[in-house]
Amino acid sequence: MPIHVFDAFRSKISSFLGGAAVDLLPGDSEIAVDAKTFRERLFIEDRPYCFLARREELSFTRSETAFCRELLTAFSGMFSGFQQEGYTAHFRTALLASIMDITVARSLRGDHRKGFWPIQQLIQLLKNLSYQRYEGKPATTGFIVHRTTPPLLLKLVRERHHTLIPLQPHEDITPEFFRNPLPYRFVDGSNLFFVANIQMQVTGILRTSPTVMHTDIERLTQREIFSLVRRAGHGAFAVTVNEASEIEVLNSPATLLVRRKGTWAIFDPDIFRSFLAESIDAESIDELLWTVYALSKERHGTVILIYNKGARKLALL
Repeated sequence: MPIHVFDAFRSKISSFLGGAAVDLLPGDSEIAVDAKTFRERLFIEDRPYCFLARREELSFTRSETAFCRELLTAFSGMFSGFQQEGYTAHFRTALLASIMDITVARSLRGDHRKGFWPIQQLIQLLKNLSYQRYEGKPATTGFIVHRTTPPLLLKLVRERHHTLIPLQPHEDITPEFFRNPLPYRFVDGSNLFFVANIQMQVTGILRTSPTVMHTDIERLTQREIFSLVRRAGHGAFAVTVNEASEIEVLNSPATLLVRRKGTWAIFDPDIFRSFLAESIDAESIDELLWTVYALSKERHGTVILIYNKGARKLALL
């Protein structure tokens, strides 16, 4: 039965992994793997299974394999919780609808075991907001979730020349947080962000300095927010709803989980770096990939020619 249930969301995992072939096999037999194959053992109802993913062109990144491990743990736990006879279809429906959201929340909680449910509530809150419009425009907002002490956070904000407006008393993030449109109209996730702790209590509002983002690409790719997340404690992250009604989760190191058109995807720079390593120098790769991501947010298409004869000959082109 686990394999039949796995088939229900096989396409979601394959899409998340860039079209990789994925499978769940019974037993614990040894299977030869290489750099293009990811293999993970798991137990469901005390029976061994083996998850396999293979992508012909590119190796899997650390972020992708970590996400898969969280997904398999969530799948094993959810399957064990639905064992009443006659409820198989109910379980498949629940799993298909929520497995990716659960995995995202698990990957964000890190080693904070009590952090799962508050993070899951935040994701659901922003999913609902992503469907809303106000005066003809998509609703947008942003949250920065830190994992450091208030004094260190304040020091970081001042070093980056931003402004932190404390909120007293703290406001819990609940399903009613955006009942009134004023919060998301004011804190739009562009240069104003809610600041919250891991218990999902909003402790203040951050106004970013206009001097730190010099180009449209830096603004569209949230380069300054990535910088804050990287220094705001291990496991800190930011979540925004952008003008395209997408949910963007900003992790450290600079990796994005994006919910676009109802489906979660990963934007991992390491995928592009490994693919372009023999053609362009590292600095140019980073400039290129974030430029392409900025264009995708603006819904502008383009064609980029990569001359694959090596970095030196590329300059001659």
